[in-house]
Amino acid sequence: MTTTSTTRTTSAEATWDPFGTIANALWIGGAQWAGKSTVARILAHRFGVTAYHYDYHDARGHNDRRVARRAEVGEPIAGPDPEEMWVRHSPPWMAQYALDDFSVRFEWALDDLRALVAGRPMLAEGWGLRPDLVAPLLDSPRRMIVMVPTEEFRQRQLRDLPRASALHHQVSDPEHGQRNRVERDRLIAADVEAAARRHDIRVLRVDGSRDADQVATLVADHFAAYLTTTPAG
Repeated sequence: MTTTSTTRTTSAEATWDPFGTIANALWIGGAQWAGKSTVARILAHRFGVTAYHYDYHDARGHNDRRVARRAEVGEPIAGPDPEEMWVRHSPPWMAQYALDDFSVRFEWALDDLRALVAGRPMLAEGWGLRPDLVAPLLDSPRRMIVMVPTEEFRQRQLRDLPRASALHHQVSDPEHGQRNRVERDRLIAADVEAAARRHDIRVLRVDGSRDADQVATLVADHFAAYLTTTPAG
């Protein structure tokens, strides 16, 4: 039997959730380079939960939907021109573009989660899982945590992580493009922290003083009431 229901995310009641996976999920949002994926992987091994990595699905499984949507709204199929995106526009414009796009892509992440059934809560992590989008789905703000790097830790990640240290697009001025990218990410980090506080969602500022296992322990403590639940039998 097919059930027809709305897919709006304005409230938990208005969200189609056929297996209860979304309502039972735990969420790690936040900024770039805060260690969200690493923490989710550690918790998956510690507690036997399934981790959903937003960035992986967004870069791969969602791409066909992204192309189809561009065609539907009359945008270039190939997406924004890298030169225009990273060099010609200002970081505030770039940040707003990303924030506006997150709401569209969030629906695709929910579609992924709807198809999954697990005895323990799903652990969804990714920078596109924004507090303003996730909060209406929560029965408690304890189901989400936001990880944000301090400026010092951000600079360390920019030095040490190859994927963070350079802009991997062909543009006329890669150094300028990278500066724009770093400033865009700083603005998005400030936005996610402010949004989390509006929704009484905990913000964990990552400063590099703890290793990944120790940070994962802090996150596990935050989710303790859910992670220790006995799987449904």
